[in-house]
Amino acid sequence: MKTYFEFAKHNTDYKKETLAGITTFLTMSYIIVVNPAILKTAGIPEAPSMTATILIAVFGCLLMGLWANRPFAIAPYMGENAFIAFTVVRFLGVSWQTALGAIFIAGVLFTLLTVLKIRGWLAGTLPQSLKNSFAVGIGLFLTFIGLNETGIVSLGVAGAPVSLGRLSQPTSLLAVLGFAVMAWLMIKGVRGAIFIGVLAVTLLSFLFGITPMPRTWMGLPPSAGRRTSAPNPAMGSARRGPSLHLAENLQKAVVRDRLPC
Repeated sequence: MKTYFEFAKHNTDYKKETLAGITTFLTMSYIIVVNPAILKTAGIPEAPSMTATILIAVFGCLLMGLWANRPFAIAPYMGENAFIAFTVVRFLGVSWQTALGAIFIAGVLFTLLTVLKIRGWLAGTLPQSLKNSFAVGIGLFLTFIGLNETGIVSLGVAGAPVSLGRLSQPTSLLAVLGFAVMAWLMIKGVRGAIFIGVLAVTLLSFLFGITPMPRTWMGLPPSAGRRTSAPNPAMGSARRGPSLHLAENLQKAVVRDRLPC
């Protein structure tokens, strides 16, 4: 394993790679819950959606690590799920089955572009500043979700879609504390600073009753064979948290004002 992954070349070892893997999982595992919750508003059954999200992440990470030999984590990403749920299905009125079919066709086309080495040529034509902006845009979108979920910001009014939340509430204070702890540990050069910060915030959240303790700590994922229909998105009966409202408002702004996304 040391030879295959070139530990000596990258100046790493088993301990460092294990810690990096756990940290990466903790920072991206939110997608297991958030992705099905967003897709549920389009009428996609939540249980199969959660299982598919997990399986895609497992397959993508194994393929990237074992075949491509690159330290990249692969999972369904935020942005397209909100676009499909709020713009394609809810705004344009396309069925979620048709939307998933379009995604499958797009995946096949991207695969062909990669095999024919056209994708690499197209990527090379993009300026570096535009490539960097992709990561920045996704990062800002995730930042908005985190700030909104913790109550640091909240939904505003027309013309000012985001306003300052109640910073005195426990979730906001805990989020600020967690960010400060991570920043301090990173400045001090402590290995696993993000992992330690996430673990500390989680324990404090359980301790002060901010987050309820899970009823079970381990269990099998929902069956992908369940095809129970979710509420019709046109009925507006699905329960949506604040982050889903924020994502929906952002998508409406993109469609209404034709902002670049």
